[in-house]
Amino acid sequence: MRAEQEREYVAYVGARLLELRRTAYRLCGDWHRAEDLVQTALILLYRHWRRASAADSLDAYVRRILVNAYLDDRQRWWTRRVEPRAETGAAEDPEPVEARVDLRAALAGLSPGQRAVLVLRYWEGLDVAETALALGCSPGTVKSQTSYAIAALRRRLPGYVERAGT
Repeated sequence: MRAEQEREYVAYVGARLLELRRTAYRLCGDWHRAEDLVQTALILLYRHWRRASAADSLDAYVRRILVNAYLDDRQRWWTRRVEPRAETGAAEDPEPVEARVDLRAALAGLSPGQRAVLVLRYWEGLDVAETALALGCSPGTVKSQTSYAIAALRRRLPGYVERAGT
């Protein structure tokens, strides 16, 4: 990589690192695993910086790398055998602790794809097309996975909306 490209890479990573960590944490629910996911994504980004920097939306390109790293990580035998407990009380979440614990536990029970759809759509604020781009699937798949995931959350958290509002 040329010096100019490396400066661009370092500037981009410096500006987006905190946001990438938050997204990774929301995907996996564990700060240590989130750090590993971000590190994996940044290594891949470095290797493909020329192509990434030429993309229409660099943020979308990096988000897709991060989501793919998360989904790939979920397929490894180690992740399937050793599942850490979700952390509670992250300093940057404004929700009450009890609501975070319930919601994170319910999210942890979803399939990785459904969790990724909900995180991208509702925490990251992406629309259906952007989420489909990040996941490498069709908008119809995003819509159906969102529907299935919300239905699963409703089954796991009956009365959650009423409890959270009080």
